[in-house]
Amino acid sequence: MGSMQRELSWPYEGDVFPQGLLAIIQRTVSAREFPTLTVIHDDEDDWLVSDGVHDPNGGASSVHHLQHVVNSDPSLAELATVPPGHVAWRSTAGGVWVIEEWTYPDD
Repeated sequence: MGSMQRELSWPYEGDVFPQGLLAIIQRTVSAREFPTLTVIHDDEDDWLVSDGVHDPNGGASSVHHLQHVVNSDPSLAELATVPPGHVAWRSTAGGVWVIEEWTYPDD
């Protein structure tokens, strides 16, 4: 499939998310019903943001500017340096981010 925004490829200038960067964001996060607990920077250079609890598939996510989520949770800004093929997760809102290698599960 490839990146949604090839013109905004990682690494980002100044180690900050560029304005206008799009991400696939779970609706429970974008509606602020649940905190962001999982952020995936996939190997196609796309970002996926979820609550880490509910299934983000089947219409439960949509594309938004990542900055909207960062504005509501500034701790996400530190994840701009996470390389493709990695996941950042935490157990609770405000918790410490753990960064690990990540790939899509085999179907």
